[in-house]
Amino acid sequence: MPALLRFIAAALLIAAANASAEPRVADLSWMTGSWSGPAGPGVELEENWSAPRSGTMASIVRMVGETTSMIEIVYIEERENTLMLYLQQWDPGFAPRTAEPQVMRLKSTGDRSVKFEAVGGGGMKALGYSRPTDDSFVIDVTLANGNAVQIPLKRLP
Repeated sequence: MPALLRFIAAALLIAAANASAEPRVADLSWMTGSWSGPAGPGVELEENWSAPRSGTMASIVRMVGETTSMIEIVYIEERENTLMLYLQQWDPGFAPRTAEPQVMRLKSTGDRSVKFEAVGGGGMKALGYSRPTDDSFVIDVTLANGNAVQIPLKRLP
């Protein structure tokens, strides 16, 4: 019986250590790659996620049709024992759509999924990413007005 108690105690210690582990950008390596999909009639959204490095990762995003209508930079970093996401968009001519970037804090992570929630104001309440299959990538956006938008993307070759 003492061996069983030692085993249970060790299992509880391991579970507690894992539960208290700080989130790491490296845990989001499943996001790495180039993804693309429709974002409206005649419009395509492209996301290009860099591999995690030095506690950060970033994506260059563009919305394209006959012309490029929007560029976006998404930056995720380890900060204050959590993950923070910063997002800024520009119109053609590199004209910023907002004076400040949208700032979001990690809300939850799962198996190939992550969700952030807004800190302060901005156009989004929440932003989530998931990768249900090796060749698919899904963006879930909850706008400030509460409307939800889902953008399914596929891996680019």
